[in-house]
Amino acid sequence: MIKTILFDVDGVLLSEEHYFDASALTVWEMLISSNYLGLEPEQYVTNYNEEQIKEIRELVFENDKVLKFMKSRGLNANWDMIYLSFCHQLIYLLSQIKDTEYEKINNWCQAPITRETLLEIGQVLSHYPVKLDFRLFVEEFAHSEATKQELFSYLNELAAKKLGVETSIFKKGELWSVCEHVSQEWYVGDDHVLASTGRPSVQKGKKGFLANETTLAPKQEIDELFQFLNAEGFSIGIGTGRPELETIQPFQLLDWLKHFDEKRIITADEVLKAEKELPERKSLSKPHPFTYIMGLLGKEASVLECLNTLLPLENAETILVVGDSLADLLAARQLGCQFAAVLTGLSGKDARSDFEKHEADYILDTVLDLKGLL
Repeated sequence: MIKTILFDVDGVLLSEEHYFDASALTVWEMLISSNYLGLEPEQYVTNYNEEQIKEIRELVFENDKVLKFMKSRGLNANWDMIYLSFCHQLIYLLSQIKDTEYEKINNWCQAPITRETLLEIGQVLSHYPVKLDFRLFVEEFAHSEATKQELFSYLNELAAKKLGVETSIFKKGELWSVCEHVSQEWYVGDDHVLASTGRPSVQKGKKGFLANETTLAPKQEIDELFQFLNAEGFSIGIGTGRPELETIQPFQLLDWLKHFDEKRIITADEVLKAEKELPERKSLSKPHPFTYIMGLLGKEASVLECLNTLLPLENAETILVVGDSLADLLAARQLGCQFAAVLTGLSGKDARSDFEKHEADYILDTVLDLKGLL
């Protein structure tokens, strides 16, 4: 009998579309802006209209094929998707100048890549007629069986193959943090980026998407679902890859926050904080079950307490995870609990076959169908 329900947010309660827009704009900015590689600085602006954003996203993610591929490999965090996309293009760009700039490339690949390194690389690239090719991502990564965080390591393999250098720099480090910060500039905008990241904007002039959230069912009906769950005695929590600001603020604006114990709203902030406590810098983002374990135990639980929790959980049959991605399903499987797939994520109803293949316990058209299931 189900007693506890843990919800993902993006693709379940709130639309991911603006996150994917911000992700595409981040990759584009880091490639063309003079603050980064500066390939086409004259084309860079911060006030793209909706049609321009659509065109950039279609280009960068090849009509979302890249996004769907990464999700199919169990990757769920937008920051990770941005990092993989940008690094892949960076390796491709460097491969075009390796015959004449091998020594510099080798030096760049032996130390963490910072924003200053990107500026230096951009200066060298400016002397060559290099080009971008976003179509290569799926083609090249399809040669690997890598899933989840293994995709980062595959970047190192690509660097060895395409650049002729042995490196281990393509992991969650300095360059990942640069990608994260640019992404936050785009998503939360100038007014909130300092609170979100602890750092000011590198490029000002971004309004952000934070105040323009789209719910995946009428907000009042989702509110009534939460009321029903609480009235019936279910314990509910949140396990999301969103940062805290981008979770709490929309929930406040939608008047959903009143239904939750905030100690059981677990976000990317808790994950990043936990990762910093680990000397080996192990990734704890989904499909690692850390987010949902803390959602069960609460924020007062220590990182070690969460990581030392015996899996599968002893009371796993009483817990239901509600998500829209393979990463959520894999996390639920490690917990040993039940999983309800919601078909309102990136792939929509086309995701049904994947969830059937991976034997999701339940498949729902929308999160509102949860009431009938229970």
